[in-house]
Formats: sequence, structure tokens, C-alpha cells
Amino acid sequence: MRIPPFHLAIKVSDIAEARDFYGGLLGCEEGRSADTWVDFNFYGHQLVCHLCIPVLTEDSDRIHFNPVDGHAVPVPHFGVVLDMEQWNQLAERLKDNGMHFVIEPYLRFKGLPGEQATMFFLDPSGNALEFKAFKDIDSWLFDK
Repeated sequence: MRIPPFHLAIKVSDIAEARDFYGGLLGCEEGRSADTWVDFNFYGHQLVCHLCIPVLTEDSDRIHFNPVDGHAVPVPHFGVVLDMEQWNQLAERLKDNGMHFVIEPYLRFKGLPGEQATMFFLDPSGNALEFKAFKDIDSWLFDK
């Protein structure tokens, strides 16, 4: 049985420096990117470096958000990559239990390489989690 890769998003202060370190120094292959984030194949796992744009909130010293697809993605966040059926079941269970989502479950890159379902929510301590599922689990590694 194949173990799913982990997904980790971290905040960085400079995308070029992140590329130099993770891509250059550590030799991690770069995946998709935008002006404010970049994916790396971190030894078989998905590492996403987000340029941190602070937003003033009552927790402004510890919560940051990065604009992605018109959503405010919390950084840092962590999560797991599920298969699509598991993801749908979890999304329904969370909805049924009244989960307050930071970002409601939705599909990104529909019909494109890297098509994925994603949702964000906080644990009781305020840690941000993202659970996602890919139409093709291998597509995030190499499609740009």
C-alpha cells in the first residue's frame, strides 16, 4: 500500500530565497508556483512556501494569510492528502458537525493537471489545517 505524501505550507519572507534554498541548495524539484507561493517536491512530499502577507487581526502576531484563488489561506497550515472518497466523506462529516471553515470545501484547477479538492479549518487551539485530495495523486509533483 502506498503511503500518501504529507503536505506542509510554511511562511517565507522572500520567494527567490526559498527557491535558492529548497530548489538550489536542497535540490528539491519545483512544481507549480505564483508570485506569492511555490511548490516543491520535498523528498516525495508537498512543501509549499508562501510569501507571508500579514493581516491585522486580534491574533495578528501569529496568524498570517496569503491570497490564493480569491481566498485568504492561513499560513502556516498543515494537513494530509486523502483520496477523493475519503476527502468527500470528511467534508460531509465536518459540515454535519457544524465545522466553521476558514475556506469552505471546493475544487481547484478543475479539468487541469493538479485538479484538487481542498478545505481549511482550525483545530481547537487555532492551528490551521488543510485537507486535500487530488484527482490524480501524482499530478502535484511534476505538473506546473
